[in-house]
Amino acid sequence: MTELDAEFLDILVCPKTKAPLVQSGDWLYSTDRVTRLRYPIRDGIPIMLIDEAETVSNEDFDRVVSAAPKAKEG
Repeated sequence: MTELDAEFLDILVCPKTKAPLVQSGDWLYSTDRVTRLRYPIRDGIPIMLIDEAETVSNEDFDRVVSAAPKAKEG
């Protein structure tokens, strides 16, 4: 797992909704509850392409976003 620098993560947003992101493992989760998208991190590089995003279940979204430090929903 690649831990992204906190300052770098602070400037990244979901390209579809512009919501803040939180990291969980090798994924960046959008904090937008409507879309519930997550973006992969490959070889330490966030892949911020909407076509590469996956929609997660409500349960997965709630688990990740509620566990994230300073989690803010978009």
